[in-house]
Amino acid sequence: MKLIDKMITCYINDIKVNVEKGTTVLQAAEKVGVHIPTLCHLDLHDIGIANQSANCRVCMVEDEQRGHLIPSCAEKVTDGMKIQTDSTKAVMGRRTSLELLLSNHPQDCLTCVKNLDCELQSLAHEMNIKEIRYHGEKMAHPKDLTSKGIMKDSNKCIMCRRCVTMCDEVQTVGILSPLKRGFDVVVATAFHLDMGDTSCTYCGQCVSVCPTAALAEMNDTPKVWRALNNKEKHVIVQVAPAVRVAIGEEFGYEPGEIKTGQVVSALKRLGFDGVFDTNFGADLTIIEEANELIHRIENNGRLPMLTSCCPAWVQFIEHQFPELLDVPSSCKSPQQMVGALTKSYYAEKHGINPQDIVMVSVMPCVAKKAEAAREELNKEGLADVDYVMTTREFSRMIKEAAIDFKKLPESPFDILLGEATGAAAIFGTTGGVIEAATRTAYEMMTGKELKNVDFKQMRGFEGVREASVKIGDKELKIGIAHELGNARKLLEAIRDGKNHFDVIEIMACPGGCIGGGGQPYHHGDINTLKRRQNALYELDLSLPKRKSHENEEVLKLYEEFLSKPGSEKAHELLHTTYSAKPRI
Repeated sequence: MKLIDKMITCYINDIKVNVEKGTTVLQAAEKVGVHIPTLCHLDLHDIGIANQSANCRVCMVEDEQRGHLIPSCAEKVTDGMKIQTDSTKAVMGRRTSLELLLSNHPQDCLTCVKNLDCELQSLAHEMNIKEIRYHGEKMAHPKDLTSKGIMKDSNKCIMCRRCVTMCDEVQTVGILSPLKRGFDVVVATAFHLDMGDTSCTYCGQCVSVCPTAALAEMNDTPKVWRALNNKEKHVIVQVAPAVRVAIGEEFGYEPGEIKTGQVVSALKRLGFDGVFDTNFGADLTIIEEANELIHRIENNGRLPMLTSCCPAWVQFIEHQFPELLDVPSSCKSPQQMVGALTKSYYAEKHGINPQDIVMVSVMPCVAKKAEAAREELNKEGLADVDYVMTTREFSRMIKEAAIDFKKLPESPFDILLGEATGAAAIFGTTGGVIEAATRTAYEMMTGKELKNVDFKQMRGFEGVREASVKIGDKELKIGIAHELGNARKLLEAIRDGKNHFDVIEIMACPGGCIGGGGQPYHHGDINTLKRRQNALYELDLSLPKRKSHENEEVLKLYEEFLSKPGSEKAHELLHTTYSAKPRI
């Protein structure tokens, strides 16, 4: 069929517009620059998923020919259709829908974690709603605080079902769905189980798309403030790579602007006794993982080996694919490695009792909170990491302290656990971990210098991709996936013997850590994620050393403390185990 046969003509506010068949009224309006308010709408066109269920009815417009109000996000354009988006009927219809939502919503905006970030609040302001005309019974659900990373408050749920789309269709975890009918309808877990009793991976993607505070990260900032005010505690903080290319958005900068030095300065102003770089742990992770991969290859061990830096994907395989638990690397994530070394190597160097050290992480990820709480990473009452703050929590802490982020000077990370290479910087984006590992594995396997360290075939935004790298006589087959729905496809192919890989990298979030559930809200804008991604590659290029095994502080760590990669001491501090968990 010719393209011209697929095109139809409609009119938006008397403006003629030609669109393809199947286009929604909302999309047609966007084409000619006509704004229609939306709330439940979630368009993830880059991965072929859109929430077009028209649950909130905030995007109502008038169909002139029928004289009816229709939801623009779900109604498809027909040839000759005439739409008015700003007629009195359309405006009042949208306003009524929004007022009804507000009538059943808690009025605690001033103390709400989404205050000034809430889409419902923004729309109420946009539509000039200053009073609630409808009164009656309100929902009364208990808050669910059982999860290790996510707080659920169903009283703030507007039934947009964005979280259901994200959890069920994108991540394929499937723990959220609408229950009951009518006024009693609520998005909840099966049988109203506590979130902490389900197969939730804590990826936080439900949090990232929730328009209100029905879903939010557990707030650890009060605990961090208490630790900073405890003079008997030595409080250390570490910062992940993806944080430094996104936090600027919270202070008016463009996505992808690199603010590493300002982040360090802010943390020192807040009173932390030491500011370390999680990238140090990333370099260390690469050396340990590369060593483990080589050992598996040379000893006919279990392949593929899966990188284990993403805690949400680790939760995913434990619940969803327990039969494959022999494939993940035993390496802890960089966050946990830095935490373990702070309470051993650093404590020994400075003569500090590990029990007096409080380790805080600033992460782009909600799942890192759950990772820090894992039993196997808390030995004899001493956790590798005590508290985890998301990028959003950290930005709120800066604002709470009245620190002018834009006027902060650039400061370096503290030494001992602060040096990092370019390889560590790209940990924060999909494909980055495996590219960094390949740089080191190449030289460890061949004994030759790797001249070109840019493995661009591993980069990109495709959900599932493959690469192949020649290392000596070995052709290393690599699989890469981001978002858990794509991870499922990859893992099923491995389980069923349809694909063979030597090593695989999986990240739970779109684009990897740059799109983590704790990052500044990107509202599904793929360009924001790409700008963050490009910034990490810029960081990589800007550093004098771009291979993890060239990190002099890491080499000194092995010489003075760990002996060698894969040593008994390294396994004690830097490696862990995983266990099958029920699928609920």
